[in-house]
Amino acid sequence: MSETLGMQYLKDKLAVKALRCQTRYDYYESKNLIKDFNITMPEAFRWLKESLGWCAKSVDSIADRLILDGFKNDNFNINNIYEMNNRDVLFDSAILSALITSCSFIYISADPDGYPRLQSIDGRNATGVIDPITYMLKEGYAVLERDDQENPVVEAYFTQGATEIYTQGKLTMAPRNPAPYALLVPIIFRPDSKRPFGHSRISRACMDIMQAALRTLKRSEVSAEFYSFPQKYVLGTDPDREDEFESWKASISTFLEFSAGENGEKPTVGQFTQQSMSPYTEQLRTLASLFAGETGLTLNDLGFVTDNPSSAEAIKASHESLRLTARKAQRTFGVGFLNAGYLAACVRDEVAYDRQVMYETIPEWHPIFEPDAAMLSLIGDGLIKLNQAIPGYVGRDNVKALTGIDASEEVSYGGLNTSAPVEDTEEVSEGAEE
Repeated sequence: MSETLGMQYLKDKLAVKALRCQTRYDYYESKNLIKDFNITMPEAFRWLKESLGWCAKSVDSIADRLILDGFKNDNFNINNIYEMNNRDVLFDSAILSALITSCSFIYISADPDGYPRLQSIDGRNATGVIDPITYMLKEGYAVLERDDQENPVVEAYFTQGATEIYTQGKLTMAPRNPAPYALLVPIIFRPDSKRPFGHSRISRACMDIMQAALRTLKRSEVSAEFYSFPQKYVLGTDPDREDEFESWKASISTFLEFSAGENGEKPTVGQFTQQSMSPYTEQLRTLASLFAGETGLTLNDLGFVTDNPSSAEAIKASHESLRLTARKAQRTFGVGFLNAGYLAACVRDEVAYDRQVMYETIPEWHPIFEPDAAMLSLIGDGLIKLNQAIPGYVGRDNVKALTGIDASEEVSYGGLNTSAPVEDTEEVSEGAEE
């Protein structure tokens, strides 16, 4: 076993990274503060808070499209492990946290019967030392439970030999780890050699654009007060008059009376030019264009309607950058979920399997963009032509990857639907030919 860095090292590392992760969550939940310049903002309006859901939209636009269907060539039955651990909630939770904080984790433990349990932990509460080849952890640390003041109550330290559970700082459990890696698996979004724990979907550019957009909204809100009630003025009033002119009367009264002075002077009443909201609208639209370019979205996604509703193919074409990003996420997330399933199989069987035994197991995903009726027709025509050119080139598994539709378990024979399984189709066809 290689030398470990220790639990305290990982706790200090998490303390530094958790602040950045919390900042991303603040932007995702629209709880971030506005960095206002306060140069021309009136003191009475500095309390005003604005919020925009652009960062949440940029994350959800990918998270909602990434649906893991299962694993092909599942020799170790890891699909069953995920089915027993609420796979839909587990996958969605891990993917969403990874997109926000660049990395989430799956914590693997064993129930009283020895069957693996899987739990998703976000990037604010876990870290570790990663193996750059397998992208599994040599050792890891996670906060499993916090109190009302966000102080750690239950902590876990993961090594290749055991998982140590600490409650209020005291070691309470240390179950043996039969797997060759720590039972904390990272699920990473866009890793590279410089940042093996990936990059957040909410980049620094997204946060800067959000700050500019929030300041624009705040300024427009203040200007709306003057837009609704334009400022008025009166010239030529007597400075020695005893009764003060009530400011509210000038705003809401329908009839005003001004008496002439001793020498017959009459006050002059006027109104300043009404404030226009167009500059703020154009500025916000420009910022929305920058944000859309940064995240692969369109102005329609951000609330600026630009054209009529499009077909599924047109929507797919306008989101080409988003599609490529989602494809990249499928590859990296698939590795993480496969690693978690591999270690869970080691825990279930209490055998330290070699990672290479799962080289044939492949994650399968639903299509990023669901095809509509017109697209299904085009896919069908294309598949027919491919099979005519190369007989048997495209099968049911390829159709499911393109359409997301499972093959029917019923077989049509002689105009009747039978309950015969799909595997028996060839035998039925051969019998009909004879």
